[in-house]
Amino acid sequence: MHSHFPGPASSDPPPTLCTRRGRKLPKRRRTNSLSTPMLQGGHRLSKLWRSPITPLFNLCHRLLINFKFSSLSQAKGLDSLDEECEEFLPWLERKAGVEISSVLSIGKSAYGRSLFASEIIRTGDCISKVPYSVQITPDNLLPKIKALLSNKVGTVAKLAIILLVEQKMGQDSEWASYISCLPQHGEIHSTIFWSEYELDMIRQSSVYQETINQKSKIEEDFAAVVPVLEQFPEIFESITLKDFMRAYFLVTSRAWESTKGLSLIPFTDFMNHDGVSDSIVLFDEDKKLSEVIADRNYVPGQEVLINYGNFPNATLPLDFGFTLPYNIHDQVQIHFNIPYHDCLREMKLELLQQHSTPKLKDAINCSEDTFLIKEVRSPRGKGKGLPQSLRAFARVLCCTAPEELSDLAMEAAQMDGRLARQPLKDSRRELLAHEMLLSHITHLMQKYDVAIKSLAPANFPSMSKKFALRRQMAHDLLTGELRVLNSASAWLNNYCAALRATIHCQSQ
Repeated sequence: MHSHFPGPASSDPPPTLCTRRGRKLPKRRRTNSLSTPMLQGGHRLSKLWRSPITPLFNLCHRLLINFKFSSLSQAKGLDSLDEECEEFLPWLERKAGVEISSVLSIGKSAYGRSLFASEIIRTGDCISKVPYSVQITPDNLLPKIKALLSNKVGTVAKLAIILLVEQKMGQDSEWASYISCLPQHGEIHSTIFWSEYELDMIRQSSVYQETINQKSKIEEDFAAVVPVLEQFPEIFESITLKDFMRAYFLVTSRAWESTKGLSLIPFTDFMNHDGVSDSIVLFDEDKKLSEVIADRNYVPGQEVLINYGNFPNATLPLDFGFTLPYNIHDQVQIHFNIPYHDCLREMKLELLQQHSTPKLKDAINCSEDTFLIKEVRSPRGKGKGLPQSLRAFARVLCCTAPEELSDLAMEAAQMDGRLARQPLKDSRRELLAHEMLLSHITHLMQKYDVAIKSLAPANFPSMSKKFALRRQMAHDLLTGELRVLNSASAWLNNYCAALRATIHCQSQ
């Protein structure tokens, strides 16, 4: 599932920051007026406990990038108008009592329901305004249900319950027109709905375990709300875990966070994602509305795009149910461990814990830590994309004597407290640390290569459309992460070659 989502600027106070579960983002300027007050904006809601958001580029930089990198939605056109939702916008405007948009229409693209330009749109135009009065928040939960829910039930689960209630009411629901336009089970491709066989395609990626964890979280939330739902059989009769999981996903993939809380924003949430778009949702607390400003020019019939956030393919398939063919934000989660047979293991764990580099999940009982590697854009660069904490971990790992660990601790104390952030004084030991890291990444690359080759052929005769799409998602995910690993390998090979040259010169 990919689709799921002012006039001139004035001296009014700027709209409030919109965040992904409250994370702060840089301020932006509105560009449709000589007067350009600062606006604040943010991203579609994503899991609080997952994927950090990286800062947005400035507008000019993003527009340049747009010509260099492809995205899922770039340059897509209108396949057809969505007759099923033809009356949706007029209904929403009647409900709001104001115009929502005069330049957008709901249509169907290759990726499902989306919004398209119905008139010429220019950079800086306000393309939609959705009042708070027609947004769905936890406040819409029936008081008799809300009173029985424990404090352990979070806002996502509460919004999911609201969707279930409104869906059960059918045409009697005040939100019937909105509920009927939401994706059904067969249209959702989040990995939480994948079969075991389909999930096995991405076992090499961290998304595999995160999917299992997310399903477990949803099951826990469902177990927490079932006792309450059972007290209202006339509303929740025959509600299953699968139904709750769909509603839960609709919230986590579509909702936005602002100072007013978690919100589902009808119409806006039909907008598709473009990883290099600068358009985001802005919240105006004074006018009590959310708005979207165009970051580029659009011609009639062209799909209008928005940025959900700088998310890698390691986030998109689980949180939103799609991937990008080439995602400039791709990253790989790798694990590095201190072997149990290492006689200095306890000393190393203690040293790493003391300096919090890296953060260990359980320094006493766990010999493994997790690092995120981003693409190293130039093999001859400074290794940006390779975390310093990972290189520090490798330097600690290659130590063979207590004295070496003591030296690292002393060096950290004399500097900024961060452990092993400088190259080891012994070039041979520095080379060993990075060769160890290179060997680990090379081994991972081999596993990714096997996983990619094991994907069923794209033209497999009995392949269903749904499986073909999910296979392509698995391919996008794995090839993107392999590209990141390849870039790290290239940088490490170059760094090790330089060290070998230095050592050779020193031995002459």
